Amino acid sequence: MNALRLPQPPESPKVRRSRTPKSSRRSHQQQDRVLAAEAIAKLSVNVVISGAAIAALTQLIPYSLNQQAKLKEIQAEVQTTDTRVSRLKSDFNRYFDPQQATAIVQEQTNRADPNQRLVVLGDADSPVQVTQTTAVQNP
Repeated sequence: MNALRLPQPPESPKVRRSRTPKSSRRSHQQQDRVLAAEAIAKLSVNVVISGAAIAALTQLIPYSLNQQAKLKEIQAEVQTTDTRVSRLKSDFNRYFDPQQATAIVQEQTNRADPNQRLVVLGDADSPVQVTQTTAVQNP
């Protein structure tokens, strides 16, 4: 078991037969064909996906432009409405200001305060007629 082995002469190299060149060429050509078919399949899938993306973009671009136009129109309306709201707020505050109540009544009803006098300005050459009207009350 633990005996030493004697060195043996090297074995003579075995002659290996190489594959025939025809079968090697065939397998190499077959691998090339498989790789080419795979590349063509990848390219065709990418072309189909690109075509779908381009078709989607051609439909979305006009829609997007239409939406942007509508947005600008709505923004203009909002700006106009904001201006109107600001004016109405200032009028509202003015109408409910007790210090300006008499001035507002005079503006809206054309009535003057009994302590004030009516002044009519006109040309000095032309006669001015001032008529007083009386209100008739219904019974």
